[in-house]
Amino acid sequence: MQKQTTSLLSPAVGTQRELVSFHFAPASASASARSGSPASDRKIYIQSSLHADETPAMLTAVLLKRRLLELEARGALSAEIVLVPVANPVGLGQYVMGQFIGRFDLASGRNFNRHFLQFPTLAERAKDLLGADAIRNRDIIRDLLREELARQKPLTEFESLQLALFKHSFDADLVIDLHCSLEAVMHVYTTEAAWPSIEPFARYLGAETSLLATNSGAQAFDEAHSLIWWNLQQQMPADRPVPDGTLAVTVECRGQRDVSYAIAQQDADAIVDYLVSRGAIRGEPKALPPLRSPATPLAGSEQFYAPVSGIVVHRAKIGDTIRAGDALFDIVDPLTDETTTISSNTDGVFYMRRAIRFATAGAPLGRVTGTRALRTGVLLGA
Repeated sequence: MQKQTTSLLSPAVGTQRELVSFHFAPASASASARSGSPASDRKIYIQSSLHADETPAMLTAVLLKRRLLELEARGALSAEIVLVPVANPVGLGQYVMGQFIGRFDLASGRNFNRHFLQFPTLAERAKDLLGADAIRNRDIIRDLLREELARQKPLTEFESLQLALFKHSFDADLVIDLHCSLEAVMHVYTTEAAWPSIEPFARYLGAETSLLATNSGAQAFDEAHSLIWWNLQQQMPADRPVPDGTLAVTVECRGQRDVSYAIAQQDADAIVDYLVSRGAIRGEPKALPPLRSPATPLAGSEQFYAPVSGIVVHRAKIGDTIRAGDALFDIVDPLTDETTTISSNTDGVFYMRRAIRFATAGAPLGRVTGTRALRTGVLLGA
């Protein structure tokens, strides 16, 4: 294993933050350069806590690092694996009056996991270089991306963080982005095209639900990778095939309070089991557990907001199977005693809710999956 440190752009005199990554090598140089289909895993990228205070994801990364050290020492790795346990040192330093502010950059108000880099000229540059060999085309596209990234000139610490993460991950065959919600069951986000390959991972993780969208409109970290290849596939002619260069998935490791060695070890082991099944780690793949619920469109999830202010009383438990009409929240006005009940309009799984117990009008409360697309535009919250 090699430890690498990348210095971020200093936002002010006398300050400097660093991004630390751990690089695990395959057993031999030939393993990382082996030939195969466009889906062959030569490089895996895994990061945690892009929203900084996502502690369950961070502990999973710590325990995963211990497993990877053992596997590397045994010569069991068939792919390069890059692990970034603290993907957001900027947000981790935003500790205000006893509370972490990890989701948004206090200097700009920007969400750390939104609007990652885009490459609008990539298709134009690629069209005259690609040929009939999909594997060769993958390498050409990655070379073009490397050139694009080398030309980037970040102006802020925020931009330098996003660039540093992308430089580590752009050429990975598989990107796993570990997060957590506030109060939630284990769930994953990926694309419709990626779902057949990600479904075994959802099984190993014991995901209660899996949410699919090709483009949520938010340009989150995982989508920033998968959309590069999807957009090229839409633009290139059939005689210049573009493979699925990067398979990307966001894993929500339950809620912020779900921090324990047992849970984190379970999730780290699930990642290893999945990598074994893909051939990135040598070994006999474990039998697939049952899929706990079918994947559903992200556009089908129903979002609930507080129509009035008051005390929030939860009427359903996280992970409950919900039917249309089931009560999810009561909001009690402490001055008038009036109670407003919010019920579901869809059948699905109650997979996440905010940790708040007092709501202002318009505050987001939670989400239930749905099988029918209900929403358009930007599908992820702020």
